[in-house]
Amino acid sequence: MKSSVKSIAVLTGGGDCPGLNAVIRAVTKTAISKYNLEVWGVEDGYLGLIENRMRRLSYNDASNILTVGGTILGSCNVANPFDYADPSQDDGPNTDVSDDCIKALKSRGVDALICIGGDGTMASAADFAKKGLTVMGVPKTIDNDIWGTDITFGFNTAVDTATKAIDKLHTTASSHHRVMIVEVMGRYAGWIALYSGAASGSDIILIPEIPYKLENICDSVLARSSRGRRFSIIVVAEGAKPDGGDMVIAKTLEDSPDPIRLGGIANVLSEQLSKATGLECRAVNLGHVQRGGTPTPFDRSLATCFGHLAVELLMQGTKNHLIVQREGRFKSAPLSEIAGKIKTIPTDHTLINAAKAVGTSFGI
Repeated sequence: MKSSVKSIAVLTGGGDCPGLNAVIRAVTKTAISKYNLEVWGVEDGYLGLIENRMRRLSYNDASNILTVGGTILGSCNVANPFDYADPSQDDGPNTDVSDDCIKALKSRGVDALICIGGDGTMASAADFAKKGLTVMGVPKTIDNDIWGTDITFGFNTAVDTATKAIDKLHTTASSHHRVMIVEVMGRYAGWIALYSGAASGSDIILIPEIPYKLENICDSVLARSSRGRRFSIIVVAEGAKPDGGDMVIAKTLEDSPDPIRLGGIANVLSEQLSKATGLECRAVNLGHVQRGGTPTPFDRSLATCFGHLAVELLMQGTKNHLIVQREGRFKSAPLSEIAGKIKTIPTDHTLINAAKAVGTSFGI
């Protein structure tokens, strides 16, 4: 079925991520050069949509941004159009302003909205689709936890950044004979921890999918010390938790679609390990450095393919889908099947088995 789309809008929702600009570039240039579409850029994600802040994007606006990190449109991870906390109304009830968002798009003649984001962004995109808005999703997150796609752009860059940081920590750990505990992002999935930990040859990897036992971690580092290995590197995902225990929550943001902010597990483990083993421990939280910087060539290419296909499928009549990559092939899947789900690591994952085979402990 041929599409009647003449004008599109694009937004980047949630946190920033390497490769966002590559998607914006692919969307804008494909839409303009191949289909002569009008392209609108929504500023600051769903917040800009709520506040009716958007601007026309030209072909030149999308030039020279492929290698630039962040997003030229800006982003926001605390605005939900279906449950919006108006800052001008102190202690007022949250309201559904999604109809106003749709009116803002229609007032500019926008026929379809391309939403680039993670699971929170896709949940709202699916809700907009239920209201009759034509949407297309592009999967973005360094956490690699979006259901339905084998990989998301931003993940490869985050793993590269984390791995290089862990590599550098090996030298100071060995020089001072310390246990270095490196906390990486990932929320409720351990993809970054698993891949950066395995790639850096870390001694222990702790992920949410495999609850750890503190005594087993202690045994591992003490066994290394007894063999003359006077330092250890532990990579821990921010969502890792002890067997029978809870994740460490840094703070809660009530006005966010995803209010819980994890963080602090490395500090907790450092104190516990130091007391239990007598070894000198240090905690390092890589934090937002994982979300910044120039995207890797892999992420630039992946983001380009995602953005291009989003426009192509829209023009072929597909709507309310998420662009995905499965088994090396680019496809799309209905947003209704994706929203509300998180992709975690199977405990029999090949890399987990390979890491165990070379002596890596998972705290079990």
